[in-house]
Amino acid sequence: MNESLQVLRRLANVIDQRYRQRPPDSYTTLLFNSGPENIVAKFSEEAAELVEAAREEKGPQGAGRAERVRDEAADVLFHLLVLLRDAQVPLDDVCQELVRREGQSGLTPPPPSDPS
Repeated sequence: MNESLQVLRRLANVIDQRYRQRPPDSYTTLLFNSGPENIVAKFSEEAAELVEAAREEKGPQGAGRAERVRDEAADVLFHLLVLLRDAQVPLDDVCQELVRREGQSGLTPPPPSDPS
């Protein structure tokens, strides 16, 4: 895995550590202490900001669309990792599910089930 993708695993490890240790000066601790509903709400907020950025031609202060989408996508990934940890779903499990789905077409119907 290249360096830019390894950062997700490192970040997931830091988030896991924050979940277990709950350092008081941590934004991640604040999220975990706020409870699942607030974690989901924050993820939804960040996802909406990403959608908004993707629809814009220019962001605040003249930032280009690609830069704003990149920045909002980073926020979404962070908050997704927090949500996954809170739900006790390891990042590796999600990656394994992606591997399982790799090469499958969403347009191809599944084979018929065996009637016996």
